[in-house]
Amino acid sequence: MPAERRDTVIEQSVPAPFADTMTYQVATDVRALRAFVSAAALTRGLPPDRVEVLTLAVSELASNTLQHTTGGGRVLLWAESGHLFCDVVDQGPSRTFGRSMPATDAVRGRGLAIVEQICDEVAVLTSAGETVVRIRLAL
Repeated sequence: MPAERRDTVIEQSVPAPFADTMTYQVATDVRALRAFVSAAALTRGLPPDRVEVLTLAVSELASNTLQHTTGGGRVLLWAESGHLFCDVVDQGPSRTFGRSMPATDAVRGRGLAIVEQICDEVAVLTSAGETVVRIRLAL
């Protein structure tokens, strides 16, 4: 469930030497990306059931990148102050969160709604040619 304060995640900076990073370019990279996220999250102390949540969220965001942008993306993962942070970065447009789950007969549109519902906090940051979806889970 999203946290009440949505600015907390934005305030965190990426401690570059401490973040694990992986890039992805094509759909066949997503399997390796899931393994990377799972291993990095377990190493940082995220409980196994929460690792599954994080892996699902990152997989949904990466799939969104591959479907709606060109050039692929990258994932950065780090822990800080009892929280696990994960940035999914691409060159696509900003994402809109706060949507309700699509109707059961809808063919698409659940990925971002799922991410927002299963993560503790989600934020979107945009800068020169990049969009970052930052997610946070408590350790």
